[in-house]
Amino acid sequence: MQQFLTKLFGGLMKAWSWLLLIIAAITIKFVSTQPLWIEEKYSTGLYPLISEVQRSIFGWIPFSVGDLFYAFLILIIIFKTVQFIKYIYTKKINRQYLLNGLKQVLFFFLFVYVFFYGLWGLNYNRKGISYQLNLEVKKYTVQEIDTITNLLQRQLNFYADTISLMQRDSFNKKKTLFEKATEAYLYANNSYPFLSYEPQSIKPSLFSYLGNYFGFQGYYNPFSGEGQVNTTIPRFLEPFVSTHEVAHQLGYAKENEANFVAFIACKSYPNNTYRYSMYFDMYLYAITELDKRDSVLARSYNEKLHPQAKRDIDEYRNFLMKHRNQVEPIISWIYDGYLQANDQPEGKKTYNMVIAFLIAYYKKYGAEAV
Repeated sequence: MQQFLTKLFGGLMKAWSWLLLIIAAITIKFVSTQPLWIEEKYSTGLYPLISEVQRSIFGWIPFSVGDLFYAFLILIIIFKTVQFIKYIYTKKINRQYLLNGLKQVLFFFLFVYVFFYGLWGLNYNRKGISYQLNLEVKKYTVQEIDTITNLLQRQLNFYADTISLMQRDSFNKKKTLFEKATEAYLYANNSYPFLSYEPQSIKPSLFSYLGNYFGFQGYYNPFSGEGQVNTTIPRFLEPFVSTHEVAHQLGYAKENEANFVAFIACKSYPNNTYRYSMYFDMYLYAITELDKRDSVLARSYNEKLHPQAKRDIDEYRNFLMKHRNQVEPIISWIYDGYLQANDQPEGKKTYNMVIAFLIAYYKKYGAEAV
């Protein structure tokens, strides 16, 4: 392992490599302050080409290549950490060793920074879906949350009454789940050409069981262009999570925007199971925001839920309780900081901010649009 890493870093850490990476990092930092340029030249220009190439290369492979890449990085970090501790214990640490180690760490982070933002991360700074749809996204009032919660609950109760256990169980086959997520975007593409999604590259995460304890339901790998879904979560969550990850693949990096794009895809798709999954998530976001401002009103809504929706909420709560542990809050804190560092000052609460998009959408297109 040591010989491999020495050759790897030795081959990469040339003077010209440092120069190119530093220039690229400075350029990325400057460009990130130009949201309109990013929207018109990168997010709807260069990035779709990058994404299509990635999905064409890795999408046909039945397992997640990106997860194997992450696993390899984790092994390297573990190996280097153990080696460092061993060197301290045997007193082999010297100035040259520390200097070389620092250079490798700096090069690694510089390399990851440039490729992460170059391949996808600049989408955090784009104008986004509100610009594309000309929506006025503002801070919302209690009355507005009440209105949107009422609309969402009606839809949730309606679709809860239309889906059978057989329809839910059809997603035991993950191929079916992901094919239907792709179909949802084919329907959305009819009204929103910028939501074109082809080829497909959504896969079960190799870390699904571990993800239950770390608190993630899905994630996007910008280095391989794959969307990973935790397929061990409750079945009724999987359709919405799948469309959410596709939204990331299409360049909607912020979590509230990915949620809203997934809402559009599921709403456009004449599939009751997908629509139920979407309204279930949207209702939870809305009722959470309403509960912060008027807990009595929020409880009155929960009492009017369809029995199936109530059972699903109970199942979801039990699922979260079952996997609660001491590590998850630490992972959550790190992820919260990551979101804040990427133009999402609300951190993990950004997911809930999809309600602002729904309210703006409702105001522009009416109750039928929700």
